[in-house]
Amino acid sequence: MNTLHSDTIDWLPGKSWIAFIFATLAVLWLAHAVAFFPHEYAHAFTAWILGWKSNPVALNYGNFNLANILIQIQMDENVDYAPIFSSGHGHQAGFIALAGLLIGNLLITYPLSLWLYYYAKRRKKEYLAFFSYWLCVASVGNLIDYVPVRTFGKSGDMYTLAKGFNISPWVICITLGVLFILILLHFLTLFAPKALQIIFPQSAARRVVTVILTSGALFGFYGAVGLLQDSETSHMISKVSIFLLIPVSLALGIWLTERKRKSQLS
Repeated sequence: MNTLHSDTIDWLPGKSWIAFIFATLAVLWLAHAVAFFPHEYAHAFTAWILGWKSNPVALNYGNFNLANILIQIQMDENVDYAPIFSSGHGHQAGFIALAGLLIGNLLITYPLSLWLYYYAKRRKKEYLAFFSYWLCVASVGNLIDYVPVRTFGKSGDMYTLAKGFNISPWVICITLGVLFILILLHFLTLFAPKALQIIFPQSAARRVVTVILTSGALFGFYGAVGLLQDSETSHMISKVSIFLLIPVSLALGIWLTERKRKSQLS
């Protein structure tokens, strides 16, 4: 007997593949942007509060081109760290570097994504539920993108954090990495399987496609960024992410999602 709870939702992208494709593409872009800008503004506002930036909304927005519009590849916080270090305020530089990850994603976009999802589920807001799912993916992706993937790089936020506090990258991996792994495991094993049952209750194919895209986003897009770092350790982490974690998370995601479906129908 079907014992699906009354909080499941059915909507146009759940019934039309064309609507599903367009909704997915639009939401992927929007969720990435919504996770990206709080990260950069957290850097900028922290630098402004500490007196190292005159205008907190003056990011480096880059050029007007397709790649920059799609994934904000040329944008950054527009903070000059050199005078911060040269003046002996390395700890402030480290905190500014940490703020994007800690404040922008861990304290703002990640909890926001969870709150929006549960709000959307209660209110039957289908598109909001779908968006919040992908915002959660983007937020978790940003966490693992920096720790551990970029932690051992010779430039960027994690390098500035390690230099500012005069600590080893391994300290960052241990102190932040354990928490981020727990968040990742919660997403993969608890949040995502149940959320996909709610978002696409009538379509196993859409659930599977979304699991594939999720694994690709987390471990192929965010996880592969270490290949761009000047660090063999980062390269190795990204290769593990691409060649091991993508297939493992894909198999795990499909199994957990469909097992959840069977338990609801039993």
